[in-house]
Formats: sequence, structure tokens, C-alpha cells
Amino acid sequence: MTDTGSRLPHAPGPGCPAHAGAVRLGGLEYQQTPAQLYRTLRQEHGAVAPVLLDGDIPAWLVLGYAEVAYVTGHDELFARDSRRWNQWENIPADWPLLPFVGYQPSVLFTEGEEHRRRAGVITEALEGVDQFQLSRDCRQLADRLIASFAGSGRAELMSMYAHALPMRAAVQMCGMPHTGEATVQLVEDLRISLDAAEGDDPVAAYTRVGERIRQLVEEKRERRPDVTSRMLLHPAGLTDEEVVQDLISVIAAAQQPTANWICNTLRLLLTDERFAVSVSGGRLSVGEALNEVLWLDTPTQNFIGRWAVRDTQLGGRLIRAGDCLVLGLAAANTDPQIWPDSFAGAESSAHLSFSSGEHRCPYPAPLLADVIARTAVETLLERLPDLVLAVEPEQLTWRPSVWMRGLHSLPVEFTPVVR
Repeated sequence: MTDTGSRLPHAPGPGCPAHAGAVRLGGLEYQQTPAQLYRTLRQEHGAVAPVLLDGDIPAWLVLGYAEVAYVTGHDELFARDSRRWNQWENIPADWPLLPFVGYQPSVLFTEGEEHRRRAGVITEALEGVDQFQLSRDCRQLADRLIASFAGSGRAELMSMYAHALPMRAAVQMCGMPHTGEATVQLVEDLRISLDAAEGDDPVAAYTRVGERIRQLVEEKRERRPDVTSRMLLHPAGLTDEEVVQDLISVIAAAQQPTANWICNTLRLLLTDERFAVSVSGGRLSVGEALNEVLWLDTPTQNFIGRWAVRDTQLGGRLIRAGDCLVLGLAAANTDPQIWPDSFAGAESSAHLSFSSGEHRCPYPAPLLADVIARTAVETLLERLPDLVLAVEPEQLTWRPSVWMRGLHSLPVEFTPVVR
């Protein structure tokens, strides 16, 4: 597809010939339609594109499905410890992506046997979650949230429902109260640290998240049926600080990506004529909509990242030791090599939305996220069966982020429910 109006804003990489002509990933006009960005990048650069992060810091964006799978499957070449990065001398203390890439002693940055130990604790702690009970808890949470706006006939679902429900479910799983000022502040700080808006301080917000989780760990000295207690009591013997860091990862992964998964699915159901009938019991199910969103509108668009252990080749590019690679999960899911003509196979779960390899989202976290998202969507449609958008579909706007895919707002209307 050739379109002279869709060419990317190129900029030279600082002192890096390989990054001449790289595209800045911040402030792109394509943030509203990232599929166009990925198509254009593929046309100009192939499966691995030179990009510039905030502050014109050079990195590589891995666009190809096979290439993302290769990177995530070869930890000996592309590792997670960000201390390998060859750009640290150019990173300022207030760099907005520090919460993502600044090394911390969490499961996200561990490697080898240490990673298997830490990820194993999380897996076993999450396996202790009763999925049927989680579904019942989520339905109760959904009912309470819906009751708070059902009588008005109007609601903004992003803030009033999609964001609130997965956070309350996640903190409840971890043994925290799902209501209260502390939980509300935790939700806001997680949003800021993961998807900061202008004027936000993501580093300070992430610090506050850590302080709240440390307080939670201090409170969990007794055996209780929750994720935090199971992690503290696991025979692997994680320290309190290791539990704190890994709980932050678990809660952050459970909240914003799941919230955007819920909202993106509701948007699809309310705007795509294939699903219009299904809202009232037609041929396409909520499950199919949830899965299609993971393929074509995945909540985590790009993930930073991996760092090259040594000089190597990837997608015809010379990757130097210490180079940063950004995993283009959304681009990989729509790679024309796997979708040569049109979208097909929506029932397949071979997408990379939960990443792949040893550092993928640990089992059974994707299943728990599915329980939360599916229950949220189904309960809302059951309680408010005539739900419709309150604006034209083209008036919906996406948050300006190349990392997360989520709407600013999702205003809807429905027949008021009188109790």
C-alpha cells in the first residue's frame, strides 16, 4: 500500500548510522490508528525497524510474528536484564519510560534459574485462585458498579466500569479490600506509571505503588486464602522485597491490560455490525469478540523490552550487544505473513498478546484475565441489554500511547433501570 501522506516522521539516530531514518515512537499521529504505523514501518524497514524512544534514544521495534517469537524464545541472545543496555549514559533521571526499563529486583528482570524460581512462585500462587469463585466475585463487583449508574440511563464505561472492575478483582485476589481511598489511589498510580498523561510523574507514581504493596506484605503474616499469603509462604522462600516487586507486576498486569481488553471488546460489540445482533443473543459470541480483540486490537501494543546479550542478526539487521528491542506484539499479531489476505481464524489462540517464551505472562494469569474480562462484558450486556453508544463511533478516541491500546472514554446510553 503506497500513500505519500502516510510516510513517517523520520529523524536521525544520535551517532548511530543504523538508526538513520528511524521513526520516533512518541507523539505519533498514528497513535490513533497504529495498524497504519506498522504497515508503513514494514514497507520501509522490514520485520525489524529502527525507532527512537522518548528523548531520541535508539531502539529496535520487532514487527514480525516469527521475529518476535524468535526473540522471546532465545533468552541466551535477547535477555531481560536491562542493565545490559548500552544507552544508560544518555538516560536522564526523569525519563518517562524508567518505570518500564529501570532495573528492579522483580520477576520481570530476572533470568535463568532465578526467573524460573520467581515465576514458579507466581504460577503456584495464581493456581490457588478458584476460577469459579473469581467469576462469582467479578459478577458481584460488576453488579455493584452497574447499580451505581444503571438508574441514570447514561454512563462513561471506561472510568466507571472497565477500569474499576479488574482492579477491584485483582486487589481482592491479593487480599486487599476492593474499595477505599487506598485502593482508589493505587488504581490511579498504576495508570500513571503505565500510561502517563501530560503533567503526570510516572516515577513518583510507581514509588507510591511500591509503598502500598510493601504495606500489604507487612499485613500478610498469617496464612490466608489469597495470592499474597501464598507467595509469602511458598517453600521457595522469597524475601518480602521480592514478593513486593512481583506483586506489583501481577497487579499491574491484571489491571490496565484487562481494563483495556474489556473496553476494546465493548467497543467492538457496539460498533461492528457482525456483533450487533449478538448483544441480544445473535450468532457471534462475547468469547469470539474477546479473542478478536487480542488479535486485532490487543491492549498491550508494544512491550519494552529485551536487550541483546551479544552482537547478532535479526530480520536482516545487525543488532549490537546492549541494544534495546521493543516487542511489537500488535504488529506481530497482524503480520501479513500469517494473515496474507484478510483476518481469519479468530478462534485461534496463537496470538502473541500475552507474549511467548519463558517470560510470557505466567500461567494461569491469561485464564484469570479471561474470567475477569468475560464476566465483566457478559454481566454488563445482561443487565443493560439495550446498551448503545452515546456518540458516533468515529468520535471515540484512543489514548495517545504506543504501549497500551485503550480509549479515552466509552460513553453509552441505555434504558434506565428503576429499582
